[in-house]
Amino acid sequence: MGRVYNFSAGPAVLPEEVLKEAADEMLDYKGTGMSVMEMSHRSKAFDDIIKEAEQDIRDLMHIPDNYKVLFLQGGASQQFAAIPMNLMKNKVADYIITGQWAKKAYQEAQKYGKVNAIASSEDKTYSYIPDCSDLPISEDADYVYICENNTIYGTKYKTLPNTKGKTLVADVSSCFLSEPVDVIKYGVIYGGVQKNVGPAGVVIAIIREDLITDDVLEGTPTMLKYKTQADADSLYNTPPCYGIYICGKVFKWLKKMGGLEVMKQRNEEKAKILYDYLDQSKLFKGTVRKEDRSLMNVPFVTGDKDLDAKFVAEAKAAGLENLKGHRTVGGMRASIYNAMPKEGVEKLVEFMKKFEAENA
Repeated sequence: MGRVYNFSAGPAVLPEEVLKEAADEMLDYKGTGMSVMEMSHRSKAFDDIIKEAEQDIRDLMHIPDNYKVLFLQGGASQQFAAIPMNLMKNKVADYIITGQWAKKAYQEAQKYGKVNAIASSEDKTYSYIPDCSDLPISEDADYVYICENNTIYGTKYKTLPNTKGKTLVADVSSCFLSEPVDVIKYGVIYGGVQKNVGPAGVVIAIIREDLITDDVLEGTPTMLKYKTQADADSLYNTPPCYGIYICGKVFKWLKKMGGLEVMKQRNEEKAKILYDYLDQSKLFKGTVRKEDRSLMNVPFVTGDKDLDAKFVAEAKAAGLENLKGHRTVGGMRASIYNAMPKEGVEKLVEFMKKFEAENA
């Protein structure tokens, strides 16, 4: 049937030209006579791949020299433990709960110290971002933790919390590289790449150097110590080589497109097409408070479970894939990451209009 418009929340759509390039190099990467999947992570060819990937993401995000870029494994969920293990010197941390992943991170951190939920939007099914201008930040907090874009619920921080001088740690899995970022506002920025950057299996963590020390919680596994990974340039053990190689290609694609400023414009334009339609539709409605809407994940409902199911099935038949909402919310969700072309969103809205006319 050819390529579909894939609205999956992750693993998600990748740029077509990246996939074609990877296909061309599958059997013979740059004259090595082998695939990147097959080559030693200690080889010159792979060393070039990972170093170039790091340089390209540094260029894209303007990452200062006093931050390390680590290519890790274990998914964002493994960082839920690694962060407290590495950063909890006073064994106190403050968490802002804006969705399922922030809540899971908060629950995991409780194994390692005193963890305070200093704000939450659970009261309204995480459909908004709480006011974070004057939070009860703990005096001895080691860090303040947020999930910046909430994939399931479709919310995004437009203003970072006032952490009152404490280190900010952010999970940016689903908004990674979708817009410019001021890295110095964070101590740690990390994300699983399978939404906006590459295939599942790689986590990129950008960590300020003063937070990378030997002073970690007792019992921290060697592999989960940031210092182990930083000292070895992400090559302490065999890294997810092929995944890193694809991420590197996506970074090149982003540079070619014009960088993160251009991506932000494109993403705003795409999201506007869908949100404008939702705002005037009689059948469909968005579930997120307007000022907190994500550019990446757009949840919407008809208010009728059977109609939602019918919509998802008919959309799939029309080549619009993976529109079913997360099981905790129901309804629909369109994830429109960097690699989703504008035509995909236009086709979706066209289909929604037709469905609305037929089911009004």
